[in-house]
Amino acid sequence: MARAAVPGRLTWQAATVAATRAETATARTLVLDVDGWTGHVPGQHVDVRLTAPDGYTAYRSYSISSAPGPDWLEVTVQAVTDGEVSPYLVDVAEPGDQLEIRGPLGGWFVRRPADPRPALLIGGGSGVAPLMSMVRAAMNPTRLLYSTRSPSDALFTSDLATARAAGDGLVAVTHVYTRVAPPGWPAPPRRLDADALSRVAWPRDADAVAFVCGPTGFVETVADLLVDIGHDPANIRTERFGPTGG
Repeated sequence: MARAAVPGRLTWQAATVAATRAETATARTLVLDVDGWTGHVPGQHVDVRLTAPDGYTAYRSYSISSAPGPDWLEVTVQAVTDGEVSPYLVDVAEPGDQLEIRGPLGGWFVRRPADPRPALLIGGGSGVAPLMSMVRAAMNPTRLLYSTRSPSDALFTSDLATARAAGDGLVAVTHVYTRVAPPGWPAPPRRLDADALSRVAWPRDADAVAFVCGPTGFVETVADLLVDIGHDPANIRTERFGPTGG
């Protein structure tokens, strides 16, 4: 007896580009309409597949940066020089274009809404994308420490300013610039260090959970620094990325 296929997380689904939004000169957010999309948990990602006219396919994984919701999601893509997928998504894709996605994927680097613990989110560069989903869905106290080379490299500038200015105290945002700081910035450019982490981290007895995402070297350094300042290693979750061909 034939059975109808039941769509699952690993089934490729059609997605339509509903809108695009420039984040920086080399990064863009795509709003994707997906029939039957049931939502995600902040921190998860999707695979995005492109198919060329000759049938050649390529896919890459991208973090979901929107808050959970049905029938649509947002992915934020940083263009990789000579990449196969990211240059198209950043420079070419337009509303109405068809893509394929599968997911949501990932069950470790997620912040579930029911988790009552305060959260410390630490992002390096485009590693802030999955953390942005956590910020947008935050229901409990959340602190974001965002390290970028310069203000022009920072993603979600407007959204983070809005979250910081909300006045409810739920989300706090701190920027660290490693190469160029804005005029009048109170600290010189520097790499993220134990002093900067200590200023933002929750007290040791807060039972906070930390999420760290960024390039491999950044993530390993930050995770070690968190342990050095007394953060429980069991409450540190990391996600890293490196050269993948984009």
